[in-house]
Amino acid sequence: MAAVDALIRRRLASDVALVNQVAEYIIGAGGKRLRPMLTVLAARAAGYRGEAHHQLAAVVEFIHTATLLHDDVVDESDLRRGRATANAAFGNAASVLVGDFLYSRAFQLMVELESMTIQKVLADTTNRIAEGEVLQLLHVRNPDTDETAYLRVIERKTAVLFAAATQLGGHLAAIGAAGEKALFDYGMALGYAFQIADDVLDYAGDAATLGKNVGDDLAEGKATLPLIHAMVHSAPEVQARLKRIVLDGDAGGFGEVMAAIAACGSLGYSHAIAQHHADTAIAALAPLPDSEAKAALAGLAHYAMQRAC
Repeated sequence: MAAVDALIRRRLASDVALVNQVAEYIIGAGGKRLRPMLTVLAARAAGYRGEAHHQLAAVVEFIHTATLLHDDVVDESDLRRGRATANAAFGNAASVLVGDFLYSRAFQLMVELESMTIQKVLADTTNRIAEGEVLQLLHVRNPDTDETAYLRVIERKTAVLFAAATQLGGHLAAIGAAGEKALFDYGMALGYAFQIADDVLDYAGDAATLGKNVGDDLAEGKATLPLIHAMVHSAPEVQARLKRIVLDGDAGGFGEVMAAIAACGSLGYSHAIAQHHADTAIAALAPLPDSEAKAALAGLAHYAMQRAC
């Protein structure tokens, strides 16, 4: 990943100082670099031995980072990866505009790869991510959000970029349609597993683990799977109270929500759903030949679940 990190920092450069400051602030915050890692590992697992996967991985990371900048503005978040968000540090306008810069820089790098397939997949993916953002906005402070609607948001906001990252790693290796499909399916399932596990952590983790405030989803009026499950399975009077908390975005109701989630076994249910997707991801890798890269991809599915334990 050192080569990918070096390329990312080199291609972040702009002659506009504020662009450099904001971009370096969020890229330099570190994080797992999970999505570019998926691109690199998928390419290696598919037998790729060139260098273009480094640039493709940088494209994926730029798209992801742009979504983070925009997300934090929309959500009015003030903490990410254990420190102030870019919008808290530089203001909303700078965050939105630098997010736009990262999207455009991603597409510059994409064009340089001279692959119409890569351009099409990532253009479609970016469009679906934007749709996911709007879908999520429609469900903010919406107590009628159900599990189907929740999973639809995850698919577009999170899983599609995982799937594109892994599919296109295979495409670089010319693995063929069946191999690309296997890697796509792996990435999609892994994206579900990671996001659901993250949503479990919002109720079961701590700020140090999360890199954000515990209970942020509730404060932002987002009904995620643990709360959705509790709202369905609670007694009518508790359901009514939970729905009012969601409708109001009442962070002060966190204790009541936690009590309902515990009473309904909602964390266990959510963990089981995430585990199902992690298992699906691992199973999708079966057509690929055994290799260290394939084992690492399977290991990421295990890692997703270990975080939520």
